[in-house]
Amino acid sequence: MLYFSYSVSWTEIPVQMKKTFDITGQLSEQGYRLTPQRMMVLDAIENSDHHISAEEIYAQVVARYPYFNISTVYRTLELLHRLGLVTETDLGGGRVRYHPADKGHHHHLVCQECGRVIDLDESVLDHLKVVLRRDYKFDPDIRHLAFFGRCLDCKK
Repeated sequence: MLYFSYSVSWTEIPVQMKKTFDITGQLSEQGYRLTPQRMMVLDAIENSDHHISAEEIYAQVVARYPYFNISTVYRTLELLHRLGLVTETDLGGGRVRYHPADKGHHHHLVCQECGRVIDLDESVLDHLKVVLRRDYKFDPDIRHLAFFGRCLDCKK
């Protein structure tokens, strides 16, 4: 039997994979096992172009690994959220959506009529943070919020 060894330098690894390695590195450093199932969940989150639900993650993973259990997705998401590696946001529709924490903080405007989601820059809420600290002596943790209402198109 022949065995081959192949070495890859860090610069040859695509950026998306490096991000996953960063999260896996943080998990490993904290003593968490890097199971294949956990790695598939991380891959689905990191490679998503949008906020992703547990059900969407499950659908992606089960397509490649049919014996996968959705409870693994929920446990992994709970762990990642507790460690601050993903943010969770309720964008409506009865599902919480997840986003890698290292992809930046932003907020959303969600149209309750057509479902359109508009990204809102974090700086828009800077004044709100100041008011909450000054007037209410409260230090808010405003990282990832959704505001519900109606977009201009639906308002017409």
